[in-house]
Amino acid sequence: MPDFDVIVLGAGAAGMMAGIEAARRGRRVLVVDHARNPGEKIRISGGGRCNFTNINATAALGRERFLGANPRFALSALSRFTPDMFIDRVKRHGIAFHEKTLGQLFCDGPATQIVAMLTNDLRAAGAAIWTGREVGSVERTAEGFAVMVGDGRVTAASLVVATGGKSIPKMGATGLAYELARQFDLAVTETRPGLVPLTFEPGALEKLKPLAGVSADAVVTHGRTRFEEALLFTHRGLSGPAILQISSYWREGDAIGVDLLPGRDALDLLRAARRETPKLHVHTVLAQHLPKRLAQMLGETIDLPGMIGDLSDKKLTAAAEAVQRWSLKPVGSEGYRTAEVTLGGIDTAGLDPRTMQARTVPGLYFIGEAVDVTGWLGGYNFQWAWASGWVAGQAA
Repeated sequence: MPDFDVIVLGAGAAGMMAGIEAARRGRRVLVVDHARNPGEKIRISGGGRCNFTNINATAALGRERFLGANPRFALSALSRFTPDMFIDRVKRHGIAFHEKTLGQLFCDGPATQIVAMLTNDLRAAGAAIWTGREVGSVERTAEGFAVMVGDGRVTAASLVVATGGKSIPKMGATGLAYELARQFDLAVTETRPGLVPLTFEPGALEKLKPLAGVSADAVVTHGRTRFEEALLFTHRGLSGPAILQISSYWREGDAIGVDLLPGRDALDLLRAARRETPKLHVHTVLAQHLPKRLAQMLGETIDLPGMIGDLSDKKLTAAAEAVQRWSLKPVGSEGYRTAEVTLGGIDTAGLDPRTMQARTVPGLYFIGEAVDVTGWLGGYNFQWAWASGWVAGQAA
């Protein structure tokens, strides 16, 4: 007889959720993680406040807000375990929270409250948690699976892989999930950093460096995809929510568009300034609507010396386009070191969306970030972790 009914590899958001649900069904569950403490990514998320879900992370909106080779794959899990269902758990545990913006829900207190909620639920359900244990070889057996954990061999009828992707390697992120998928002949799509700051070549960076630390509201676009959120200039290039969002769609060689006056008409503003304050310079006018350093840089780029009252409509149009149709071509990203998620992963064609079980390997499940499902910034990826873990926990 196997030692356990279910072994869950990974004590993160998805893994602990799967462990809780399987144990509540009366399954003998072991959750294993190489990290000393469970839920380390939860602990650091949201600036330490954990953006634990988004009220818009639903099946109705999932097709456009989750990326992958098959964006529809996530809809089954999202429809069965909704943001409201996780919110109810948070409320039952007495964890205070608030909506910040765009449906993002954050703890009022530290993110460790969410970790404690999950670990308490795991133990209350009767699951075992082993942390600080390295996972070695995994083998298929007649009764299920055998896993080397530390120096010992542990067996189970079902194996749930929730070891995440490659993002934030300093916290121990590895490609173990992909290795296991390939071991069992499951395809893995191309992986790359997602929700990550973008970097620029030295010439462009020299121009942007003086703006390091400056933030502005912006609309950032890539093709037909657009995000209106804050943009932040850094010593390496661009960051902030708008850039992190667009990074999931951007590919090397592509340009991104930036509108620094979202919801306004720069040409109208410049024309009004020409009428009302004709002796001002263009960069001085822009500084009334943008951070001063940013306005100065744009003024140098636009290169229209003299007073705005002397400028023609043609010149004002060119100035307006520099502000609202600024085209930038990143050369790369900051990589997995700072990426919040990993794009790509276990090919969903090989998984059953209702259970997260591998179609060709009964008893083997892949959930969370390891799978080729990536959500927008702002709680979407946590909701995918809860939902995919929940459905696997109902079946494993």
